Amino acid sequence: MQDNRQNVFREGTLMIIRSETPDDFTAVREILLAAFAPHPMSQQTEHLIVEGLRADGAMTAALVAEIDGNVVGQIAFSPVKIDGEDCGWLGVGPLAVLPDFQRQGIGKTLVNEGVRAVRELGAAGCILVGYPAYYGRFGFENNAALLMEGIPPEVVLCLPMSDQKIEGTVTFHPAFQAGMEL
Repeated sequence: MQDNRQNVFREGTLMIIRSETPDDFTAVREILLAAFAPHPMSQQTEHLIVEGLRADGAMTAALVAEIDGNVVGQIAFSPVKIDGEDCGWLGVGPLAVLPDFQRQGIGKTLVNEGVRAVRELGAAGCILVGYPAYYGRFGFENNAALLMEGIPPEVVLCLPMSDQKIEGTVTFHPAFQAGMEL
């Protein structure tokens, strides 16, 4: 995965998108806690999900956004199973940006760069639980053939990266069990 993608942020400030390193773990935890604190559907477990993925070596890709030497956002990708089988698809999430930096294109950049990175790694596609209005602009759409136990089908979204047709029940890594209820 190519690191240190640079994007101009606001007023000429440079934003760097790069792979997460162990030095970022504390900042990422704080970002997840702050970003999801006001979220009405969060159970405040997103930091536990990321830590569980790391502990199990289940993080396929994790990117951070850095501005002026400070990590201000992150996105994670991990394998999912469909009907109990590994099909080369990845789950997206959590995605988080510090509240003071939200609505400034950082999340959008993280999604775009993350999708590009996992496409380069050969992912067959990505699946997430999220708002169709937000993720639709990246090409994610609802697939009625994909289900997740306990999750409303309209928020199960996918982005195919191959000709592989998928259907069945999607299962994220067990680390997600702490926060999958909507």
